[in-house]
Amino acid sequence: MTTFDTSRTTYGTASAVSRFFGFLSTAIAAVIAWNDSRVTRNALASLSDRELADIGLHRSDIDVIADSNIIR
Repeated sequence: MTTFDTSRTTYGTASAVSRFFGFLSTAIAAVIAWNDSRVTRNALASLSDRELADIGLHRSDIDVIADSNIIR
């Protein structure tokens, strides 16, 4: 009777694939974070000074808020 051992991976292949997908995941996360920051900055910039004051912000706070890691 013949059997095949299929539980072994080729050495080095799994870690290379893992590194590739880790890099890809990091790149995608960076693009998503950049887009979220861009959307937030544009939304806040479109508000008037009075509307910004109503939510407790000044024009100078827009970049700080857009670049922060606050959950949106």
